[in-house]
Amino acid sequence: MDPIVVLVFCLSGLLLLSLWKQGSGKGRLPPGPTPLPIIGNLLQLDMKNISKSFSDLSKVYGPVFTVYFGMKPTVVLYGYEAVKEALIDWGDEFAGRGSFPIAEKTSKGRGVIFSNGKTWKELRRFSLMTLRNFGMGKRSIEDRVQEEARCLVEEFRKTNASPCDPTFILGCAPCNVICSIIFKNRFDYSDPTFLNIMKRFNQNAKILSSPWMQLCNIFPVLLDYFPGSHNQIVKNVTFLSNYTLEKAMEHEASLNVNSPQDFIDSFLIKVRQEKHNQQTEFTLETLATTVADLFGAGTETTSTTLRYALLLLLKHSEVTAKAQEEIERVIGRHRSPSMQDRSHMPYMDALVHEVQRYIDLLPISLPHAVTRDIKFRNYLIPKGMTIITSLTSVLHDKKEFPNPEVFDPSHFLDERGNFKKSDYFLPFSAGKRSCAGEGLARMEIFLFLTTILQNFTLKSLVEPKDIDITAVDNGFISVPPPYKLCFIPVPSDNH
Repeated sequence: MDPIVVLVFCLSGLLLLSLWKQGSGKGRLPPGPTPLPIIGNLLQLDMKNISKSFSDLSKVYGPVFTVYFGMKPTVVLYGYEAVKEALIDWGDEFAGRGSFPIAEKTSKGRGVIFSNGKTWKELRRFSLMTLRNFGMGKRSIEDRVQEEARCLVEEFRKTNASPCDPTFILGCAPCNVICSIIFKNRFDYSDPTFLNIMKRFNQNAKILSSPWMQLCNIFPVLLDYFPGSHNQIVKNVTFLSNYTLEKAMEHEASLNVNSPQDFIDSFLIKVRQEKHNQQTEFTLETLATTVADLFGAGTETTSTTLRYALLLLLKHSEVTAKAQEEIERVIGRHRSPSMQDRSHMPYMDALVHEVQRYIDLLPISLPHAVTRDIKFRNYLIPKGMTIITSLTSVLHDKKEFPNPEVFDPSHFLDERGNFKKSDYFLPFSAGKRSCAGEGLARMEIFLFLTTILQNFTLKSLVEPKDIDITAVDNGFISVPPPYKLCFIPVPSDNH
């Protein structure tokens, strides 16, 4: 064996041992399994089902423990109390973004998801304000989502009640909502530019969940010196950046500062306001990264949730029947569902919450980091330490949700059938790094599902008891198994 390799191996072993000793020996870092040189605790973790590994470790080490991904110690928070205490009670201290090497390579510290410090604060504030005020021009976000819901129904009508895999159409709708927010207009589902954007984001989502990508995030050196699918992610992000900059030039030419029409307009106005500020975060490069962030966070997540929701509704036909009865009673068949309807529809509201709770889309969310040295539950956690929060441990808490492994909307209903809120409903995480698009995503899931159930009877190709609803092994997001169904139009009640 090459002596240099042996030397590196020995040195890394010594380094890891000393890190581990100084971490756990003096009651500093939380306890955890003993790491091996170079690979850390990788042999003790099932990367295909990391939630299960964390659950097992929490039984041995408690709700706050340390694992080593390769050479890097990471503190894991397990259970509602630990997650809430960190993200809400210690909000500022846990508001850093933990290391995510592929994202650092593509975003270079810009954008709204993977930035830190002042950059992140300003861009998050701007993005939240802009997404809330939509108010961009005369059209609200709800308007845009309702329009997309109508287009979604038309696409499903075209299947003529024959068996179809809903993946593509359910992918189009959330992607198009983001397009209309960012670029002002939605696309036709057959538009080549739109299909290209969709294809690239689907590709990125698949690559991010691959074992190779998990390896790259643990050993970032692979990103720089080895060929692999990570290069495709970089190409895809570059394509979208170039497209965004091209659109920004068109927007610049017709910009009316008193009447922004979309996210790009709002951002360009901010760029103009800040043009004399040398330290400004508002540059065209940052616009391109922020747009990529909005697509990355707002397309695959919502479409996967919708796809999982329809599978659960096929499996649980009694739930579907109750929801459709409520839709018929509250909305009827002659107008589009709106967000105002939600407060009159406790069952549908509970159903949507239960879908998100049950599927546990992002089992470990995105990594956080502590922004300064802190003493948390008697452990000393140094500035910059990566923190992972187990959202599974909150969404599937046995005390809050009896039989958490069962899909049951009554988890969110009181004994009188009214909607019942839960502090444990954290699919969007919590605190200062919670999902900036939470309001938009919840609106889309409610309006798309309600509009689909208003217009169609869902018919499975197999007996409900034979439908498999177990998530396909996946590193990053929980994906439902593939399936087909028939969308049978509900007859109009005119005749």
